[in-house]
Amino acid sequence: MTASDTPGLARAPYRKTSLTAGILYVLTFISIPTLALYGPVKGTDYVLGAGPDTGAITGGLLEITIALAGIGTAVVLFPILKKQNEAAALDLVAARILESSTIFVGVAFILTVVTLRQGGAGADALITSSTLVALYDRIFLLGQSFMPAVCDLILGILLYQSRLVPRVLAVIGIVGAGALLIGYLAVMTGLIGQHDPAAALSALLVAVFELALGIWLIVKGFNAQAVRALEARQHGTDAAG
Repeated sequence: MTASDTPGLARAPYRKTSLTAGILYVLTFISIPTLALYGPVKGTDYVLGAGPDTGAITGGLLEITIALAGIGTAVVLFPILKKQNEAAALDLVAARILESSTIFVGVAFILTVVTLRQGGAGADALITSSTLVALYDRIFLLGQSFMPAVCDLILGILLYQSRLVPRVLAVIGIVGAGALLIGYLAVMTGLIGQHDPAAALSALLVAVFELALGIWLIVKGFNAQAVRALEARQHGTDAAG
């Protein structure tokens, strides 16, 4: 008898997958303090001041952590999600990589401002620092508003179709992705400001989805019946091929 013939053994690897993915999703929420930590850096006279840059550097490290965790969620989930739709699962990995790449660039903008300050660039760097902050705000809008909407839309659809988690959770992800996309377009067209309460509200369902998904995967894992159905479907496809 092989591992694939024994239901308990067949499900074990996916329990590890769900646990790892859940931890990574929860880990992405460590970036919540980042906006406050970056507050001083965004001040117009930051490069002229003195003092520790610990807050900005810590914020940068937190963003790098969530960028890596974001990629990790898609990579870890790929082996099970590809059984539902391999192309869509690959799309999710690619979208997460693109999302994380924009986060890395944003961190580079912020840390460049810190470098200007540490180097004593003075008043000559005021325009440069303001430009870097503006670039950070723009790429933040792309990388942490538009791209998460794309990622959660793909993931929500895959989870809804596969039933790996409760469908109500997948629906929250799909609806949340739509709301976030609307919020992104509203900011881009000037209907609302990037830091307006309405912009934050548009991201609420996505935050609920990702946190709830992370907790569910840690505590409950995947639906065992759905896993068996995907395995049977995969075996059927391989046999037909």
